[in-house]
Amino acid sequence: MNDRTLANSSAMSGWRKSSYSGPEAGSCVEVLDGHPSGVPVRDSKIQGGPALVFESTSWSSFVSAVKVGSVSI
Repeated sequence: MNDRTLANSSAMSGWRKSSYSGPEAGSCVEVLDGHPSGVPVRDSKIQGGPALVFESTSWSSFVSAVKVGSVSI
């Protein structure tokens, strides 16, 4: 693992589906709270795959921008 990726995200528990992901089983993003290196984010369809780790402040800024419509997803 380097400081921005987790090679196997299935080894960690506590993943939650993003509230901006739809109810369908298609493209979903999962995040993990409480990680010491930041906020890991993964594709829910590839639970054993890698996760990107964002700095907590950067992730909070992104989520805030999405909520106010400054960024479209």
